[in-house]
Amino acid sequence: MDSVTIYTDGSSRGNPGPGGYGAVLQFRDAAGELHERELSQGYGQTTNNRMELMAAIAGLEALRHPCKVTLYTDSQYLAKAFNDNWIGGWLKRGWVNSQRKPVKNVDLWKRLLKAVEPHEVEFVWVQGHAGEEGNERCDALATAAADGDGLIVDEGFVQEGPETLPF
Repeated sequence: MDSVTIYTDGSSRGNPGPGGYGAVLQFRDAAGELHERELSQGYGQTTNNRMELMAAIAGLEALRHPCKVTLYTDSQYLAKAFNDNWIGGWLKRGWVNSQRKPVKNVDLWKRLLKAVEPHEVEFVWVQGHAGEEGNERCDALATAAADGDGLIVDEGFVQEGPETLPF
């Protein structure tokens, strides 16, 4: 089984607001040569947590066959969902959290679970903006995507609260 390292980060301007994700995939071939691929996309209206999830999804969905993956994220939301088994509880309760409220971003959590399925994935939390090279590169990709042209619609994003003023 090939070993792949994936660095991920998400960004949102305004939260909610324009956002983007960045992912860097790294793989060493049999000769020890490093191969790297960068992924990013911007969205017109989204949240930071949705972009953190999308970064992981994009990285995992880019893999062509089952791999042993070490996925680095500065999102405790993402890392704890797997490492502290929040997801197990959500699934048992029918996508309801421990406070008996619906889990946010269920569309992306379900997509992420499907993306994780064929792989052996270890989620590693890293401190954001602390000089970790892979995380810093993903942050740059995510913010550039959020600030760039070609923003797409986040179909699963639901604005909380009234969308327009009542007068």
